[in-house]
Amino acid sequence: MKIGIVCYPTFGGSGVVATELGKTLAEQGHEIHFITYDQPTRLDFFNQNLYYHKVDIRTYPLFEYPPYELALASKMVNVVKYEQLDLLHVHYAIPHASAAFMAKQILKTEGIYIPVVTTLHGTDITLVGKDESYEPVVTFSINQSDGVTTVSESLKQDTYEHFQIIKDIDVIPNFIDLDRFKKQKKDHFKRAIAPNGEKIIVHTSNFRKVKRIDDVLEVFCRLRKEIPAKLLMIGDGPERSKAELFCQEHKLDDDVRFLGKLEAIEEVLSIADLFIMPSEKESFGLAALEAMACEVPVISTNTGGLPELNIQGITGFLSNVGDIEDMVKNALIILDDQNLPKFRENALMRAKDFEISKIRPMYEAVYEKVLANSMKEFAVL
Repeated sequence: MKIGIVCYPTFGGSGVVATELGKTLAEQGHEIHFITYDQPTRLDFFNQNLYYHKVDIRTYPLFEYPPYELALASKMVNVVKYEQLDLLHVHYAIPHASAAFMAKQILKTEGIYIPVVTTLHGTDITLVGKDESYEPVVTFSINQSDGVTTVSESLKQDTYEHFQIIKDIDVIPNFIDLDRFKKQKKDHFKRAIAPNGEKIIVHTSNFRKVKRIDDVLEVFCRLRKEIPAKLLMIGDGPERSKAELFCQEHKLDDDVRFLGKLEAIEEVLSIADLFIMPSEKESFGLAALEAMACEVPVISTNTGGLPELNIQGITGFLSNVGDIEDMVKNALIILDDQNLPKFRENALMRAKDFEISKIRPMYEAVYEKVLANSMKEFAVL
């Protein structure tokens, strides 16, 4: 099967999932064509089944903002025609699903019918999509897709609740590559971070308000009063400078390290004892899954898709958004040396439920269903 994958090429969850999906599909013999404005960060190798097509964004004095959606749609048309694609799989509703609809209509005029699968990842529905400036386009684009998937049951329900969706939605959870994300022996690294055997807490995010970075630091401050601990902050974003200032004011510089964006996140997770995700909203919690695959239990909120991943009292604990006291109490339970080994074991067992070889066939089944239905529609046309 020849599949065009359209995604954001950044460190965000939707781009990571799209890229990793394309790579595993290519390994299974599918021909995968990535279409985006830059090479995806996780596209770290190429083989005979992987291709990358750069969307050329031109600027003109007439345009205050470059019309990316038009450039993307034109690129889709070009790639579908000349690579003879069977299907387009777009990740994130805006502007990928709407651009795909435009491309689909252009191709129809040339006698080419290209089915479109849209995967919704979270903020395209729970944040951006609910903006009245975008809602009609999001609704229309989803309903015009030949197949629609979400990464959690929670996101599926949010989509039906906030939009007038008439399409059936398949839930396909995010996945993990256990060959990459696994606990590694990093004793020297661990001693460098925690020379006196301190417990190591890790947080990974894009440092936006929805991630509640203040809560991460507050939980750590209270934990630090109870047990020796270090905090590693992975990622970057608008809340980082505020968090760094907080650490300076509270004299946490020796115990909190900001590591920025990292490719080899698994190396840091390999030395962690606890992962904290106090987000206001998470459609799935891919960063938590990556931690669990590295045998790191999770303290998280009970919002969005997190309860579908993090099992209360088994792989970690769930707390209400903003309940710092409960998160600290639960963290101390996990970090007790008598409890930690079992939580680590449970975290890894849960991560295995989302191993990439179990999830990939679910996408392939959606592709087959969509292609079968589109052939019937094309026959009618």
